[in-house]
Amino acid sequence: MEITKLTVLLLFGLSFLISAAATPVARYIAPKIGAMDIPKDSRRMHHHPIPRFGGMAMFLGTIIPLLIFQHDNPKMIAAAIGGCMVYVLGVFDDLKNLSARLKFVIELLIATLMYAMGLRIELISNYFGEGNLRFGTAVCFIVTVLWIVGITNTINLVDGLDGLAAGVAMIAALTIAYVAYIHGDTYGMIPVCCAMIALAGSCAGFLPYNFYPASIFMGDSGSLFLGFMIASMSVVGPLKRSTFIAVVIPVIVLGVPIFDTMFAIFRRWVNHRPIMEADKGHLHHHLMASGFGQRRAVLMLYGISGIMGMAAVLISRELIKDAVVLMCIAAIYLYVFLTDPNQKLPHIKAVDTNREEKQQERLGKRDGTER
Repeated sequence: MEITKLTVLLLFGLSFLISAAATPVARYIAPKIGAMDIPKDSRRMHHHPIPRFGGMAMFLGTIIPLLIFQHDNPKMIAAAIGGCMVYVLGVFDDLKNLSARLKFVIELLIATLMYAMGLRIELISNYFGEGNLRFGTAVCFIVTVLWIVGITNTINLVDGLDGLAAGVAMIAALTIAYVAYIHGDTYGMIPVCCAMIALAGSCAGFLPYNFYPASIFMGDSGSLFLGFMIASMSVVGPLKRSTFIAVVIPVIVLGVPIFDTMFAIFRRWVNHRPIMEADKGHLHHHLMASGFGQRRAVLMLYGISGIMGMAAVLISRELIKDAVVLMCIAAIYLYVFLTDPNQKLPHIKAVDTNREEKQQERLGKRDGTER
């Protein structure tokens, strides 16, 4: 289909309206079905139960416009089917708190189904010259499945502060949509542009309810769905060279959650903790421990995500040196976030903000007693 500015506005507007209208409904339904986030441990940043069924709004805001505008694209239908399955998995997790291992196995099965339905990373072209690297069947299967599962979980792992995951996903979706729009005629990425515009619109419609102080969370149904849709769009482009652009761009624009995920794996390995065990060592926990507060911490991470998004756009236009400068700036900020004035290396141990809060409370009581 031919995409115009009017098409983009219609897609974004329809997604925004559906998501914005469905969010209050999801907030009303959540307590009736038991989809509530109850702060049971010190990792939670809220102190009272909050509905966590907002994924429904973003799911509807993305899938409905996608089926309207891309119903004749087999790969888009495959991605929509996979998105529905991942969303259902997330809903069950929000209601039943499924084990991490079970979720991982089901995600592998869904990714395998996507491979069988034609969503595959078959080759990586030489972006800097002629020729390409074509994967064999086994390698193609492994790369595709690991890619889909890995990116699906990046948004889930960064969902720790009000508005953080929705905002980062919206920035990523808008960046990928813009890159797809630029290269749409050359690399056949118009469907990718449409899907990412719909995803961005659904995030925008949900974000006013989710930004600090949040009245509803997206839950795993939302975070897993967002990650899956970004991952699956990477293998929709029909032309060879589009594979490099569509795979590399999400990696760069999702640099913050991907880095956070890799650093979490390294941190838990160094501390001899299970890889899938949750802790308080994520970037947003470090910012909170530094006293920035949720609103400012989220805005700072939005800024870094925006910088990485601009770097991704520059790379898609072959402006590599300019992109490297921006990525170096983002790396400097990440270093600042992970260290303090008395320590040159990043903190490897998880930040125990709960202990710091208790210490501050004790100091406050002591000061009151002295007075």
